[in-house]
Amino acid sequence: MRSRSPTQYITLRGLLLSAAFAVAVFKPITGSTQTTLAPAPEASSGRNFHPAAHSKQDMIAAANPLAAAAGREILAEGGSAVDAAIAAQMVLNLVEPQSSGIGGGLFLVHWDKAEKKVSTIDGRETAPSSAKPDLFMMADGKPMPFYEAVVGGRSVGTPGTLRALELAHKKWGKLPWERLFQPAIKLAEDGFTVSPRLSGAIARDKYLAANPVAKAYFYDETGKARDVGFILKNPALAKTFKAIAEKGADVFYSGDIAKDIVNTVTSHPKNSGFLSLSDLKAYKAIEREALCSPYRDYVVCSMPPPSSGGIAVLQALGILQRHDMTSFSENPGPNSTHWISEAERLAFADRNLYVGDPGFVDVPSEGLLDKNYLASRAELIDPKKSMGKAKAGTPPMKKTMLFAPSDGIEHGTSHLAIIDRFGNAVSMTTTIEDGFGSRQMTKSGFLLNNELTDFNFSPTEEDKPVANRVEPGKRPRSSMAPAIVFDKNGDLYAVVGSPGGSQIIPYVTKTLVALLDWKFDPQVAVDLPNAGSRNGPTELEAGTEAEGWKAALEALGHEVKLMEQNSGIQAIVVTPEGFTGGADSRREGVAIGN
Repeated sequence: MRSRSPTQYITLRGLLLSAAFAVAVFKPITGSTQTTLAPAPEASSGRNFHPAAHSKQDMIAAANPLAAAAGREILAEGGSAVDAAIAAQMVLNLVEPQSSGIGGGLFLVHWDKAEKKVSTIDGRETAPSSAKPDLFMMADGKPMPFYEAVVGGRSVGTPGTLRALELAHKKWGKLPWERLFQPAIKLAEDGFTVSPRLSGAIARDKYLAANPVAKAYFYDETGKARDVGFILKNPALAKTFKAIAEKGADVFYSGDIAKDIVNTVTSHPKNSGFLSLSDLKAYKAIEREALCSPYRDYVVCSMPPPSSGGIAVLQALGILQRHDMTSFSENPGPNSTHWISEAERLAFADRNLYVGDPGFVDVPSEGLLDKNYLASRAELIDPKKSMGKAKAGTPPMKKTMLFAPSDGIEHGTSHLAIIDRFGNAVSMTTTIEDGFGSRQMTKSGFLLNNELTDFNFSPTEEDKPVANRVEPGKRPRSSMAPAIVFDKNGDLYAVVGSPGGSQIIPYVTKTLVALLDWKFDPQVAVDLPNAGSRNGPTELEAGTEAEGWKAALEALGHEVKLMEQNSGIQAIVVTPEGFTGGADSRREGVAIGN
């Protein structure tokens, strides 16, 4: 495994950003070792560089030190990877509420070492039973402006996080369900220190203070965002967690908490929604067969639809399989970016046409990953010239697809990577969609998602239905791509994933190439400059070495856009000595273990 200094890839501008931020950031916890493509869903909070983490028994990588510490505490008690994920998720709800929580949803990929089985759980939110395809269309036939749709109850889907975690715990948990909520309950009651990232997110948000409950919680009496270092308590959420810990997820999907959710959704004065008590009661998490595909000497497994992330990442890798990416290992730059971004264009073109909720759409997953089909797609890449806008291909399909292509708008999230002492692993991406979701906070102490805006706003394009249009009970398409990697012997090798909306696909692809082709240690891999394409411009991360690749890529015909790319990649690699972990320096996360 090759180790490099993360700062090797950062320009002077990036170093200045990280230096300014380093004064205020958390110190890492030490362990025993529709439209248009969306911008970054959460603004940058600078860089917090740190070396790779090492541990012998187990490891968790999470986006906040307090969440990671909760997960490590559970692992130290003999808890499973799923147990640690539940404890960490509850703490993330408290300390990183802009990104995930029980008011949202998740995708979970699980490796059971004893059973030698990869499984996935779909905890994606669903559209209310009364939702119609024109949910986000205005009277004049045009789509609603994005934030007019987001803010309020209209955008709220039925939350799936707790049902998914409950199902995972029943299958793979070891410690009592109630025990897993204790770290979050204690922090909610005693208070936690507001981090720079949370304080900055509150201060930047234009919509959060309009909700009275959110305003009272996130702002002081003068209307100023909670300062860095402020001790913030959430007794309402502590009470909610206690109820869920004692009575299980049912208490969330019925009774007083459910009534609070529905009332919050339906009582918005300007943009009320349609979520009902019957929608909450009817929600079910779904166990789905994992998507797995070979890459070099490895097998990469990820989430199937309604995630488009797993298919797109596996497609991009399958296309890159036809080229020797190891030749770029000494100097990742414009040449490697050319190949990766071209592969991603092809994957996004297929994703935008074919992928939606498999309960409503016949997604040709097998055909999209067919090796001959991917070989034919790879032949479209010219090593000397960008193809520009790629078109969807025609994979082997059992049924004719009559859908129109759609980019859609997706936003971002948080990610957990965990390996326990038993060799089991969890890769879990969790979300409330946009930063602070719908900006609607319940009296029960948590924010609600705006996941329905992950659907295409217009139900038809080119006089054809869009696969990702709104329909009652449907799950919106996602780009979340939690991944688990196995070596040629079938042994666990790596756990990887990232938040970031539709940019998740380039983030995860970049990291897997760096780990599997270039053999970089996971910290270096996640900290590499983000660069790729969502079948639009080739997007290079501003403030990094990637800025210097612009001219060379333009000479190859790329339209290049420099932009902030606030990934939050977590990666753990199995080594002969134990585990090596990396947590994206663009956020406040750490990798720690026992």
